[in-house]
Amino acid sequence: MKSTQLFFYFTLSCCLSACGVNKPHPTSDMSPNIPTSTYKAPEFTDAGRLDKIKRAIPEVEKIFREFAETNHYPGYAYGIVLDGKLIHTGSDGVINIGSKQPATAASLFRIASMTKSFTTMAILKLREEGRLQLSDPVAKYLPELAGVPPLTQDAPPPTLHNLMTMTAGFPEDNPWGDRQLEDTDEEFEAFLRGGYAYSTVPASGFEYSNMGYAMLGAVITRVSGMPYQKYITENIFRPLGMTNTHWEYEGLPTDRLALGYRWEDEQWKLEPMLHDGAYGAMGGIITSIEDFSKYVAFLLSAFPAKNGSETGPVKRSSVREMCQMVAPRLIPNATDANGNPCAAMAGYGYGLGVRKDCQGLTSIGHSGGLPGFGSNHSFFPDYGIGIISFVNLTYAPASAANVKALRLLVQQAELKPRQLPVSDILAKRKEQVVDLLRSWDSALGDEILAENFYPDFSREYRMREYEKLLAQSGEILSVGPIVPENQLRGTFILKGEKKDISVFFTLSPERIPKVQALELNLLEK
Repeated sequence: MKSTQLFFYFTLSCCLSACGVNKPHPTSDMSPNIPTSTYKAPEFTDAGRLDKIKRAIPEVEKIFREFAETNHYPGYAYGIVLDGKLIHTGSDGVINIGSKQPATAASLFRIASMTKSFTTMAILKLREEGRLQLSDPVAKYLPELAGVPPLTQDAPPPTLHNLMTMTAGFPEDNPWGDRQLEDTDEEFEAFLRGGYAYSTVPASGFEYSNMGYAMLGAVITRVSGMPYQKYITENIFRPLGMTNTHWEYEGLPTDRLALGYRWEDEQWKLEPMLHDGAYGAMGGIITSIEDFSKYVAFLLSAFPAKNGSETGPVKRSSVREMCQMVAPRLIPNATDANGNPCAAMAGYGYGLGVRKDCQGLTSIGHSGGLPGFGSNHSFFPDYGIGIISFVNLTYAPASAANVKALRLLVQQAELKPRQLPVSDILAKRKEQVVDLLRSWDSALGDEILAENFYPDFSREYRMREYEKLLAQSGEILSVGPIVPENQLRGTFILKGEKKDISVFFTLSPERIPKVQALELNLLEK
């Protein structure tokens, strides 16, 4: 898939964040985890989210119309997913210039590299079944690779994790890989036996590789005992209710199948459709906005971590693992939604691109590009919103439109990220910290302070420092609410007559957590 179009708003082809050693998930015969009964998951606190989003939709429609006109789209379709539901779809143009069949949310587009996360999800499903490990060398399942000489004598063999994160040492292969889509299994196996070139040592860096994902498809086939297309259909599409998602275009309804075009010599020229084949695991899926929205809704449902039964094709923790960057890289000249400088870190996970900017906004997704098609899906997990768009134009800049529209929705609807509720123990310790600051009672200290607290700074020293702050803040008039960072750490404000005091504390990892650190800072008004 064309590297310059791969992700939503990544100017680089792809990116990465250290996942570390991949350890097997518990298999089904192990005892289930018993969660902490007091855990409180982050939740949305802004009311009227859906209504505010709907009021901003006319501006979103304008964005897509402008992109279609500027970039000569024959046709396009898009959808907005919020809180697990497809809340809006839009489309314009045609999917077949000859028949003038209009594009709709039910039209079938080839989504190219957006296929890749389905392939990695299938690998994770096989891991959950106990049939492979991500640390396994690829040659364990594809012995054709065993005879390929490494780039250096000390190079490690590429693993499944390396294939999934595109750190296997293979060269970037756009647009070569796009034209391999319909290679047969026999042709691909013969290619592997003939050897291939490394561009770098495995696990030393990222380079976008369609070939590596074709290898993952072959691994799924051999481990599952069925073609990877069938395994993904039965274990991912069907559980999600994706009944209108396909691999091969032949036999699909002509009034719904989008034909692909390129813009050349001031006219649209038909691109030949490629059949499904061994490289389909890197970019072969054909689907609709209506069907793909079910997948985006499932991805979003994995955030945040929560209690409750598992209802998807893979565990929620596996989805979150897909969204961890490997070898992150800095984008120093990135900007925020208003065009202001805002550096970002970006990278590649398991078939998904991930980006986090200077304001803490995390965005996840993937683009796709093939001769005749361009596509993208992007979502903000902390906001519970995502957007999908498909275009039947070669390497259409779908990511740019999606990112612009998604940022606009968040901004105009004034959406707020999920807020973390205060855990019971954090709330209790906060009240006790306030009492301690008022009295410095020894018995209370014995009850709530961890064993390191006074050895780090003596009680007498802490009392003197607090008195100095009070001399500058004046009488404490009120105590503000605690703002949690997680279940065991937070900050609150002591509002003073002259100045305020910020109080930060963090609790120990003991079964009954105690205060291990306390920091007081005077705030300038």
